[in-house]
This record gives sequence, structure tokens and C-alpha cells, in this order.
Amino acid sequence: MLNVSHVTKKYGKTLACRDVSFHLDPGSVTVLLGPNGAGKSTIMKSIIGFLRYEGEILVAGLPNKSVEARRILGFVPEIPALYPNLTVYEHMEFLARAYKLKDYKDRLHELLTRFELEDKNKKFGDELSKGMQQKLNLCLGLLPEPEMLMMDEPMIGLDPHAIKELKKLIEEMRSKRRTMLISTHIIDSVDMLWDRALIMQEGEIRANVSRDELAASGKSLEELFFEVTENLTAEDMTHSGENEA
Repeated sequence: MLNVSHVTKKYGKTLACRDVSFHLDPGSVTVLLGPNGAGKSTIMKSIIGFLRYEGEILVAGLPNKSVEARRILGFVPEIPALYPNLTVYEHMEFLARAYKLKDYKDRLHELLTRFELEDKNKKFGDELSKGMQQKLNLCLGLLPEPEMLMMDEPMIGLDPHAIKELKKLIEEMRSKRRTMLISTHIIDSVDMLWDRALIMQEGEIRANVSRDELAASGKSLEELFFEVTENLTAEDMTHSGENEA
């Protein structure tokens, strides 16, 4: 579904991503992990077509910036970009019309209900709390049910109910053979959701592992993460915990 080949991105003299390559299978859930500043958001924005870069990105065999690719690729940004003078319901209607969706009303109300926004559908974008803005941000990304959906730090600011509903929706989309790429630096939030994990450090992919491969290694995702990003082994982590105690 997605092929990222030798992507490099610089901001002036700063190298944000260096020779990044990976492949996502159709219907899979992949988590993109890494500490702050690792390059996760840069590679996500490159895939969606917001940035210029060196290399090649294909979505279902199509150039990622083509009109055809944009029709099957959805994105939930880390920071919601809402219109202050549109209500919650008007945001959803605006997106539905932009995507030329048909028979979307039931899906619209289902999402607003599941994320506890139905009773706030007349509130304007600038009247929403940060948590509610993030919930609306997710509803907007989920409404079109794209063949491939990318989410950048989707659980930041969510309450426990919203996190539970988002996890359910991810499983539902997986059952419909949708492909998902979820960027986060909070390992616990995605530990049971993923089929493949990518770990970035200093703009590079330092680990690319399937769930079965990780299970065969005897390591947890957290252990692999700290081994890659901080050069810590499981024994080091155990000693560190003992010292803190």
C-alpha cells in the first residue's frame, strides 16, 4: 500500500530525515516510534505531500502527490487545524462535501456520539477545549474512511473514553483492510494495536520489526525501543528500576 524509498529531507542545513525507506502492507497497522525530534512528523508530512524531499513515495503504486493518491490517503495531524467560525457539525459537513462523500450522515453522527461530541455539535471551533479539538480532529480524519490513514500523535490530550473508542475504531478499520500508520512517542498507547513497528532516531529508521519477529526475539516493544534509542538492554532497565526503588 505504501512504499517509502530513500527519502531525505533537510531544513536548510539541518538534516531531518536521512535515507528513510520502508513498506506497509495493505490492511496492516504500523506504529512509528521515536523520541521527540527523531523525524517522525517530518516523514509523515512528506508522505502526505506537505513537504518537498528527495526520494520517492508511492501510495498504492501512485505518486503520493498525485490527485489519485490523495483520494485514498487520509491524515490526522498532531495539532488540530480548525476553523474558529465553523461549528463542530459544520466542520464535518464541510469535509464531507470536500471529499464528495455520499450516505455519510450515519457515519458522521456515529463518530460524534462515540467521541462524546454530539451534544456539542453547535459549538464553534474556538469554543472547544484542547481535548474536544483533538476529538473533532480525529472525527474529521475518520469520516471518509480512507484506504490508508496516517495519524500523528492521535492520543495526545484524549480522555480515557476517547482513547478506548479510538482503539476500537483502529481495530474496526483493520478488519476492513484499511492500512494505518500511527506516529507516537508513547509506547503504552499502541502496544496491543500494531502489526509492524518502525523506530526512528536522529532522522533514520533504526529498527523495522513485525510483531512475530519481536516475539521471537523475546523482547518487548519497550525494551527494543530503549535499546535502539538509548542503547539500554533489558538488564540495564531492570537495574535502573532497582536503583530508583
